[in-house]
Amino acid sequence: MMKLLRWLLRALFRFEAFNEAVLATPGPVLLLPNHLSWIDWLFLGVCLKGDWRFVTSATTAQLSPLHRFIMVNRRTFPVDPLSPYAARRMAEYLQGGGRLVLFPEGRMSITGTLMKLFDGTGFLLHKTQARVIAAYLRGAERVAFSRNQEKHLLFPKVTVHFSEVLQPPRLDTLTTAQARTRLTNWLRDRMMELQFRTEMQFGPRTVTEAILAAGRLHARRVVLEDVNGKLTYRRFLMGAALLAEQWQARLPAEVTRVGVLLPNVNANPVTLLSLWALGKTPAVLNYTTGAGIMLACAQLAGLRHVITSRAFVARARLQLEPLLEAGIELIYLEDVRQGIPLARKLAAMAGWLRLRVSPFWNPESTAVVLFTSGSEGVPKGVELSHVNLLANLRQMLAVCDLQERDRVFNALPLFHSFGLAAGMLLGLVRGFAVFLYPSPLHYRVVPTVVYLQNSTLLLATNTFLAGYARRAHPYDFLTVRYLFAGAEKVQEATAALYAQRFGVRILEGYGATECSPVISVNTPLAPRHGSAGRLLPCLEYRLEPVEGVAEGGRLLVRGPNVMKGYINPEANARFQALNGWYDTGDIVKVDEDGFVQIQGRLKRFAKISGEMVSLAAVEDALAGAFPHYGLRCQVAVIARPDEDKGERLIAVSNESRLSLEEIRAAVRARGLPNLAAPREIRFVREIPKLGTGKVNHRELEKTVP
Repeated sequence: MMKLLRWLLRALFRFEAFNEAVLATPGPVLLLPNHLSWIDWLFLGVCLKGDWRFVTSATTAQLSPLHRFIMVNRRTFPVDPLSPYAARRMAEYLQGGGRLVLFPEGRMSITGTLMKLFDGTGFLLHKTQARVIAAYLRGAERVAFSRNQEKHLLFPKVTVHFSEVLQPPRLDTLTTAQARTRLTNWLRDRMMELQFRTEMQFGPRTVTEAILAAGRLHARRVVLEDVNGKLTYRRFLMGAALLAEQWQARLPAEVTRVGVLLPNVNANPVTLLSLWALGKTPAVLNYTTGAGIMLACAQLAGLRHVITSRAFVARARLQLEPLLEAGIELIYLEDVRQGIPLARKLAAMAGWLRLRVSPFWNPESTAVVLFTSGSEGVPKGVELSHVNLLANLRQMLAVCDLQERDRVFNALPLFHSFGLAAGMLLGLVRGFAVFLYPSPLHYRVVPTVVYLQNSTLLLATNTFLAGYARRAHPYDFLTVRYLFAGAEKVQEATAALYAQRFGVRILEGYGATECSPVISVNTPLAPRHGSAGRLLPCLEYRLEPVEGVAEGGRLLVRGPNVMKGYINPEANARFQALNGWYDTGDIVKVDEDGFVQIQGRLKRFAKISGEMVSLAAVEDALAGAFPHYGLRCQVAVIARPDEDKGERLIAVSNESRLSLEEIRAAVRARGLPNLAAPREIRFVREIPKLGTGKVNHRELEKTVP
């Protein structure tokens, strides 16, 4: 019978099972899969021997004769989920050498992703020490017999992937309540890691292929929108195909890197995809840095061509003469569009033109070159491969229940890794709509557009969020269910304001351009206020001790999302010498649950009387501490040499009424030691900022004598 059912599943769903050999593991053993459709039991059952039994709900079995037929038979283990004896019965069965299949979510997913795990599973693991086999059902969210809101197909491809046999950690020193929580979290991490590893092995291998796969599934869905119009996947891919033909004619074959200088408009992702299709690497330039830095970055990347727009150059008043004088050719999209023959446009509109991916494209090839912010030095060019980008996208998708019905609003510039990866590529690969807005500084306009677009996903920095809060109506963020903040520390005042006035929880994350960029993030499934979230799946870390820092250390990370390297020879040599580890330069603490607490950059610590003082911690204490001066009031902290104590702290503010006594009182109120209190205060008209909203400490150091 099972052979016949398996043959039917193979015929209808192209069903395959991987690593089935582990199912021969003798009891006590628990098989723990994700739960996506009504027929998940069938996909699993055809792989199992007759002594495996499925844990089912005796209550649900009474709903109908069909429910009873499926849920109460010799292959099931019915329990009353409301009974305190249910877990005891399962524990006794396992301790007798039994083998059970248990859906730890306790319900079918309505998101298409892993939902919360009930800690009864952790209790079983603690009491029985049963071995564990995790299972990942891939593609089952699209089965018609499912409750999630993904696009359902009549017969989607479904596969099941079994982990190796896992042995839960022994937690005999903890109470039962602590152990069940810890083991439930342990299981959740293993299931997320299995999902991530499976997607990396069996999913599309390049960003281009991932976008094409989403486009084939949702051809008519609007995926890109800006202030000028909308693009469905079909039109998006058509535009990229037309541009790719033009680049093939205009760009020499030996050219591998091409500069891109464009704002947040639909033409930007179309241009990136067209270059990827030809196997060329976009080097995305930061237009907020000025002509000198742009030229330095272009020369570092060896650029001979930069794609831009006449309208953008004029509107942004960019001075690009230094690039022209250096022999770099500017290619204007307006000119390129005019050069596309009418016949090719008609062929594309008729569906006769397809985006073709270069057969020489390797997943390990560099997908994009991004330049670091340069807040504390000269920007470095970071090479991120297709594997790096896809790994980070899939790490985020493993921990966040992002769905096809989501709508992201992205005003963060695409030259920034947060804006590029989380703000754009995540939507293009996952299949949800992306609205690109040209500037995050339009504090009055952005909240209104978020409201009008019914956006569910918003990305910002603390600086921008504070600006939006000054102008937003309490109803503007009604539909926002994910508000991710990164690039700088989220201030307590900002988090409290959004929770109290808008009813939105800010989910703080932490990352670096070199990590594609996300390293850790808070999610509704695992939040911890005040932290920068939990480390992402399959990302190793280590902390190196720092003299003068009692708790935590210098964070190094290693994983599939960590960059290929730098294009700067000296910086790249230092990175390669670390054998895949990336030195973040940040001092952090990581607690036993994997949550990261940022203490500040090592470069932003001052050594005062032999003690290390975090300038970031002092700035955080001062942020929002002076509401009587208005939300515009900002304070930054710098360090200067001091003959007596080694270094001294100086507060720099744009509010001339602020006194040193107020500064020192605010520091003491946050419980910081006297060493952390600035000894001087200086005033500037504006605190210099980067395009991402972060304080430009390099410029600030130059500004303050």
